[in-house]
Amino acid sequence: MICTTIQNRSLEQIYEALEQCEMAEIRLDRCDLSPTDIAELFTSDTPLVATCRIAEVAASEPSLQGPGLTEQSREIKAMQMAEKRLIRAIEAGARYVDVELEAQKQMSKRVRSAAHENGTVFIRSYHDFEGTDSLEALKAVVEKCVYHGADMVKIVTMAHSQADVDKVMALYAWCREEKASGNERIGALADGGLIAFCMGEAGRQSRLDALRHGAPYTYAALTEEESAAPGQWAASDMSSAAYGNFPFITTGTPLMMPVSKSFAQRAIIAAALAEGTSQLHGYTPCGDNESALEVARNLGAEVTVEGTEVTIKGIAASAGSLNGMSELHVGESGLLTRMMIPLMAEICPGHVKFTGEKTLIGRPLTGAREILETFEVEAVTGDADAPLRVPLTVKGPLKPGRAEISGKHGSQIISGLLMALPFADRNSSLIVHEPKSIPYMFITLEVLKKFGIKIGNDMLGGRDFLESDGDWSLCTEMVFKIKGGQKYKAADIDLEGDWSAAANFLVAGAIFGSAEIAGLDTTSLQADLSIMDILMDAGASLSQLDGDRGNITVQRAPLKAFSVDASNCPDLFPIISVLAAFCQGTSRLAGVGRLANKESDRAKAIVEMLSQMGVEVTIEGDEMVIEGHSLAQRLLAGNGLLKGGSYTSHHDHRMVMALKVASLGADSPVVIDDEACVAKSFPQFNELFNCLIKN
Repeated sequence: MICTTIQNRSLEQIYEALEQCEMAEIRLDRCDLSPTDIAELFTSDTPLVATCRIAEVAASEPSLQGPGLTEQSREIKAMQMAEKRLIRAIEAGARYVDVELEAQKQMSKRVRSAAHENGTVFIRSYHDFEGTDSLEALKAVVEKCVYHGADMVKIVTMAHSQADVDKVMALYAWCREEKASGNERIGALADGGLIAFCMGEAGRQSRLDALRHGAPYTYAALTEEESAAPGQWAASDMSSAAYGNFPFITTGTPLMMPVSKSFAQRAIIAAALAEGTSQLHGYTPCGDNESALEVARNLGAEVTVEGTEVTIKGIAASAGSLNGMSELHVGESGLLTRMMIPLMAEICPGHVKFTGEKTLIGRPLTGAREILETFEVEAVTGDADAPLRVPLTVKGPLKPGRAEISGKHGSQIISGLLMALPFADRNSSLIVHEPKSIPYMFITLEVLKKFGIKIGNDMLGGRDFLESDGDWSLCTEMVFKIKGGQKYKAADIDLEGDWSAAANFLVAGAIFGSAEIAGLDTTSLQADLSIMDILMDAGASLSQLDGDRGNITVQRAPLKAFSVDASNCPDLFPIISVLAAFCQGTSRLAGVGRLANKESDRAKAIVEMLSQMGVEVTIEGDEMVIEGHSLAQRLLAGNGLLKGGSYTSHHDHRMVMALKVASLGADSPVVIDDEACVAKSFPQFNELFNCLIKN
């Protein structure tokens, strides 16, 4: 990206200048800004770098001029002023803070501490305005910056020849070599942590080449006349050279997200089981949601849909109450299948055959047989030793009491147990070892609570879990206390917007321009809310106004490699793999084992997609390892964009959405064999995707 240096301007003039910038460096030593001005300015959504050179403050601050101060006292006071300005900028929301290597050790430590407390990237910078030292001396400077706590290192020297430039640019290759050799401290800079270029006319091209070598951003001036250092480009010229005519995107008006099918399907079935009439607000149709409504009708509930309002008169279900029902069609929904198996075993006194369609047919219900056997439920499908799959037949009832089961294959059938066991004639204790997709269990509990079902729960784990203040990824056991003989009661509830759907547009905006999304709740229990944390870890710029349900805006910022355990949010894997392809460095996505039994073998599908697109990707145990490059580096490399061509979605709706987002960074059109399968979860996707404005 291009960071425009802004200097010698008032607050109002800075705001005007920011309208032209994708990111900016605010020279607090050269702009006349009050503490209040600084606090206001750095709340900007535009990624900002706070810089305040001590020597500049000492030379220009009126209160430090005159004969009353010694040179030493002037420097101390200038340093104190610079520190206060930088920390104020950090506390207001500066994305980066730049502290020169010459700064006093204690000042540097205080600014670094404030930066890390507030999520600001701490840059240590070195400038040589006279010339360029040897490569070994420059390496020593980088090592010193890292030793003193730098998250990023900036090296800028004056070039008098191409040889000077070559020494500075060699730092990028050195960092990559150190990474390959296992030197984590220096090697980490290879993942977008080094900015190195030269000043002077001889170094002019190096400012652009820094992006080609993998720098997260480079510096430019608003105009040639406002250059902050010799050889600095005007931002408009730099943008033309770096991006050419690449079409960045924006959404124009906010994109409204569909309802979460995780919430909708649970609420629809709970309403069908309840006594009385329930109202569900904010409904949007998709294949899986429509299948849930059809299941509700087949159970005997009266269902009416008018626009976004769903009215369901329930059947007042109880154990064994649903006589005469011998078959249930669940469409293509894996969640609906796993959720209904325990429920039908409990409320139907006879055998019930489950049928389905499309990708659900033959998809293994891994782990389901062992769980059902624990509750003495009969389940039959083809080979008795094979994993359960649709079509299958089940017969209950569930045996209540104390049961221990494995959660390593996911939460969906566990959610079905939590919905079914309250009907039992005795209390139950359900102990889940190695729980996965924990957020979805909590969604189930939240929906059940709205329909009058009470279930106690505890999360357990080792010392790491206890010290983490409840980090789901560290939980090793969940215990549910379920009272028997409960009844579902009608409810009036608002359905949440879908974070799984939103993730695609948020990633698109973070890489390729900007996007504004509506209809989401940032207090949601949905696992895919994790996309916000993932994007922030990758360096994206995110903001939300008007409370937890306000619109969310994402815009481009320097993206760096990230590591995430996506075991609890496997549906994010396809789209965050695309994100990783545009993040500088090596990203690691854990949780590959959760991808085998989706609409496709999703790990295999993602590797196939990225490899065909020219992205280096491997599977190492449970991790997917992706080598990414920034959009600017890809554009400057000439042939670095993703490869277009014909692709298969494997009839997987999540793969379609990931492919469409990836197509925004492809060198030619991406043609997908089956886009219609996106209707399973998000039939409006292509319509909204086509609303993206390219400019």
